[in-house]
Amino acid sequence: VVERCFNRLKQFRALATRYDKTATSYTAVVTIACLMLWL
Repeated sequence: VVERCFNRLKQFRALATRYDKTATSYTAVVTIACLMLWL
């Protein structure tokens, strides 16, 4: 289940390439991506 979740999160280009430089902005992108997958 966890591996499938990570594979689905890798579909978001901003997460896969790590465009965001700061940890807080990267965490925000991860949160938004999780919410989009959940909804």
